[in-house]
Amino acid sequence: MKVILLDKVAHLGSVGTEVEVKSGYARNYLLPKHIAVLATAENRAKFEAQRAELEKEAAAKLAAAQATAAKIEEIGTLEIGVQAGSEGRLFGSVTTRDIADVLEAYGVNVEKSQVRINGGSIRELGEQEVVIHLHADVNVKLAVNVVSR
Repeated sequence: MKVILLDKVAHLGSVGTEVEVKSGYARNYLLPKHIAVLATAENRAKFEAQRAELEKEAAAKLAAAQATAAKIEEIGTLEIGVQAGSEGRLFGSVTTRDIADVLEAYGVNVEKSQVRINGGSIRELGEQEVVIHLHADVNVKLAVNVVSR
């Protein structure tokens, strides 16, 4: 199925690119989220009329993501206090929601879906590296230090 991208998509293309994707990916993800439109003659003409506006929006999203990345890099190491046993194992785990909530306390708003933890969650004390995926072009590595309260 051919679609025209309205936003940059990682590993697929940038604004205005006409790409061939599997029909399920287009129907279930790209079209409902308004990331792409079907590549018809009518949609091509409509896109060309809106090209400048869409590219401007894409540039604004990238700039906002880069500004957020700069705020996250200023934090350095994020410290999270949790209850832990004597051997350093946590009672529960530190999840993406916990990290997003602590970042919000620092004044950085990120969605929990943007936080990428290797292994899904943190279950031990110590420092681990977490990736914050803000934009298709902007990923920020953040050191998370889990300490016992």
